[in-house]
Amino acid sequence: MERIVIDKNIRHGKPVIRGTRVPVDLVLGSLAGGMSYKEICEDYEITEQDIRAAIEYAARIVSNEEIHILEAV
Repeated sequence: MERIVIDKNIRHGKPVIRGTRVPVDLVLGSLAGGMSYKEICEDYEITEQDIRAAIEYAARIVSNEEIHILEAV
């Protein structure tokens, strides 16, 4: 994850694209909202590799998520 950094002094410790202040969640939200890679690259001045790194970061977070099923009382 060379392209994603977490620094408490940048965006309050939110994961961002290295060398920018562009948060991973902003990139993912833009994709979910229908923006193209090209639009995101132009609007936030990042690369397609940065977008892929944001997606990979999110995939790793989700893959490590633990699900705990609660019984109804």
